[in-house]
Amino acid sequence: MSGFGSKRKERFLGALPSASLEGDGDLLTEKCKFNFAYFTVQSAGQNFDDWEGDDLCKLFHCLKEYSKFTLDHWSREGVLKIYRDFPKNSEFTHPPYIPHEVWWGRFRLASAVRLAGFVVPGAFHGKEHPKTKRLFDCNTFYVTFLDANHLFYKTEKK
Repeated sequence: MSGFGSKRKERFLGALPSASLEGDGDLLTEKCKFNFAYFTVQSAGQNFDDWEGDDLCKLFHCLKEYSKFTLDHWSREGVLKIYRDFPKNSEFTHPPYIPHEVWWGRFRLASAVRLAGFVVPGAFHGKEHPKTKRLFDCNTFYVTFLDANHLFYKTEKK
């Protein structure tokens, strides 16, 4: 009778998760994250309801794709540019509630469309916050502005 298998049992066992956070096949720690807790609207930027449905769909498709790799990867690819300091030639202003130590940058979404925000500098990676006792993470991009017109870091065209 050992030759008989239960198809129901096989389906049940086949549907159980077999992936592990510590397994070779899972690279969760390599995937960047996007955080919107510091998102704000200034006159040069837009709010989510200012973008049409198609633009919001494109934004979320980009976020999904960008989340597959590290911020370092996107920096090497030219999609992410870290300026470190808040750009002097900007239509935006540094919000006073954002820490002065952060490094500012932008993600390119389409021709002139950008996500502007900041990252925690590498010197803080893995360092414990004195109050929360949680570790800083340098693989998170904190989205601060939607910039549909490339006004966060203006470049002069000649």
